Amino acid sequence: MTAIKYFALTLMASLLLAFSPAAAKAEPYRIVAVGDSLMAGFGLPPGETFPEKLQAALKAKGYDVTIDNAGASGDTSSGGLSRLDWSVPEGTRLVILELGANDMLRGIEPALTEKNLDAMISRLKARGVQVILAGMRAAPNLGPDYQKAFDGIYKLLADRHGVTLYPFFIDGVAAQKALLQDDGMHPNGEGVGRMVERFLPVIEPLLAAATTASDTQQGAAR
Repeated sequence: MTAIKYFALTLMASLLLAFSPAAAKAEPYRIVAVGDSLMAGFGLPPGETFPEKLQAALKAKGYDVTIDNAGASGDTSSGGLSRLDWSVPEGTRLVILELGANDMLRGIEPALTEKNLDAMISRLKARGVQVILAGMRAAPNLGPDYQKAFDGIYKLLADRHGVTLYPFFIDGVAAQKALLQDDGMHPNGEGVGRMVERFLPVIEPLLAAATTASDTQQGAAR
């Protein structure tokens, strides 16, 4: 075998190895967090928002994830629906959907909030995107009828669409003065840390299942 032929065969083998499925580096699992000021990180410095702290916590546990913050302060479910398609780019695997608090604060009819969230979940599922629906609870001063109608939206939608429900996004933080900013509504950095701790057991099983499925597919491709 001539030196030129040997070099050509070696180069071809190297290229085949480099571009084989086993050698290809998997893309990070992409998550988009869609929500209002609670998600956007109102009043918090860089690095302290829920998406940033959740990403850091998941990476520390060995998950290769990226979490884009698509929170918009003041956003309602109607606003979220209108910007959904460009807020969630192609390649997104999972959306954490947290909207409704501003609907409630403005006294918007729960039926409209339900309709908007229903449309958002339907669009995401049609694109093959998984959803974790993060719920909210109505303030007691809105009355028992409004409170019952609003609070029931999230479980109703989760059951209807078969998506994962996190019943109350600020669970463990609401009404805890030490975990809130001076406005008494938005979590401070410590409060966000508490939210992440409580959210991890909900999101981790979805990531673990996705990792197992990906490993199985790669094994079949070899």
